[in-house]
Amino acid sequence: MRKYNVAVVGASGAVGEELFRVLEEQKFPVGELLPLASARSAGEEIEFAGKKYKIEELTESVFDGRDIDIAFFSAGGSISAKFAHCAVESGAVVIDNTSHFRMDPNVPLVVPEVNPEDIELWEESGIIANPNCSTIQMVQLLKPLDDLYGIKRVDVSTYQAVSGAGKKGMEELVLQMRDFFNFKLDESEVKAFAHQIALNVIPQIDIPQPNGYTKEEMKMVNETNKIMHSDFAISATCVRVPVLRSHSESITITFKEGVDVSVLEAKNALANFENVEVIDDLENAKYPMPIIATDTDKTYVGRIRKDNFAPNILHIWGVADQVRVGAATNAVRIAQKWIKLESI
Repeated sequence: MRKYNVAVVGASGAVGEELFRVLEEQKFPVGELLPLASARSAGEEIEFAGKKYKIEELTESVFDGRDIDIAFFSAGGSISAKFAHCAVESGAVVIDNTSHFRMDPNVPLVVPEVNPEDIELWEESGIIANPNCSTIQMVQLLKPLDDLYGIKRVDVSTYQAVSGAGKKGMEELVLQMRDFFNFKLDESEVKAFAHQIALNVIPQIDIPQPNGYTKEEMKMVNETNKIMHSDFAISATCVRVPVLRSHSESITITFKEGVDVSVLEAKNALANFENVEVIDDLENAKYPMPIIATDTDKTYVGRIRKDNFAPNILHIWGVADQVRVGAATNAVRIAQKWIKLESI
């Protein structure tokens, strides 16, 4: 099998570290590996497949003469904006995990289980965008149901883990909980979030928009319609909760007029969809939860029930590890599909 030279930008961050884990677990055909980060992290070591690699500083010339085939970018939108073109010009395909290119009409936005055909559009810009974590897990559940019944409207409330804010978010929750048990919570620092996150929920993720929604909520709206090539109505409320890892979502789906939803039919469609697992046994207290989803590559769905008042409305509950399914795993799956496409 041909091997591919891989660069990882943001090698010392939470998603970068997870990328190395997923690449190794998936036995991805890595030839040379180039871990990249800011000058602050340069010189640190990472381990991959039993070998140690030194992180190099990301510069505009670092890709020159390196023959990189695939460059994963997970270091923030401003970094992708400045350096992604350098990787593309050197001959690499960039798989970008930031928000910078997602709504660019010349850049495909891909969840491989949902719209793999869009990967073919990568040559337009040399870049494939990885969607927002909360969008990825939602569209994996919407796609089979849309194919079954045709979606008219989606209303979603998210329960997003602190790891969505990176290492600093996880550290802040842990430190605040430590301070709580030491009766010093009032002395805890609040830096990663707008408010104390321990023992609290915060109904704001990202900055406010003129329409009263947040940037995170509008990402879910706009990205979902781009990925699914749809124009159905979507409303999102995104909430940060004191969970370390894995996002949960309560999703209400309104299908087209005249549809009479069958719960059994919906369950079967979801169960048969790639990388989705149904856990739905309320009587025995079995349903998706963050502790089930964490460190896995599945999107879990349960609490599948028909609306009490409208035959064309279904309510579901979905959970996935947003560092993996919502970022690293989705990026690797894009790369795997891209390799198949290139080998045809």
